[in-house]
Amino acid sequence: MGRLPSDAEGKIRRLKAQLAAALAQIDELRASADTDFLLGIANRRGFERELNRALAYIKRYAASGALVMLDVDGLKPVNDTLGHAAGDAVLKAVTEALLRHVRASDLIGRLGGDEFALLLWNLDEAAARTKADALEATIDRLTIQFGNDTIRVGISAGVAMLAGDMEPAAAMEAADRAMYARKALRRGQGAPSRPVAATR
Repeated sequence: MGRLPSDAEGKIRRLKAQLAAALAQIDELRASADTDFLLGIANRRGFERELNRALAYIKRYAASGALVMLDVDGLKPVNDTLGHAAGDAVLKAVTEALLRHVRASDLIGRLGGDEFALLLWNLDEAAARTKADALEATIDRLTIQFGNDTIRVGISAGVAMLAGDMEPAAAMEAADRAMYARKALRRGQGAPSRPVAATR
């Protein structure tokens, strides 16, 4: 088979370069579709995809894991009094604080608004509760500067232990129930107590 003309080889090289650029753009778009644009962490779609994978892994290898639902306490008054730019600053500060206190193997995502979820690997219920408690304490101590204002918020954490026979929606619902129960306790008591763990 003869050698291609130089103009054909040049065209092939250009097409290959264009194809490589298009594939790279597709990868970027896929990543952005699963990432929260404000915070740079997984969005609901990305987090739910990873939760599906985690449950499949837990089922196959009898691994352990926990789902922690986190809801920022006091964000609405910040948005109402200081504006949504202040609320965004709070969300960024909360995200940075959470990321500093989880392992590289763990996954944090923003499900929407002021609600986050955390996927923790290889720990039992007591350790998951301890981690949730520590995260609450971390955010309770957090102070956020926005212009001349100092903002303080809290976070309520609900824990659901993951099992291989769980459906993703059931895991999310269990952690969500635990989080709302925890939020009610914090609101009623005005002081942190142990995080609420969901019962199946």
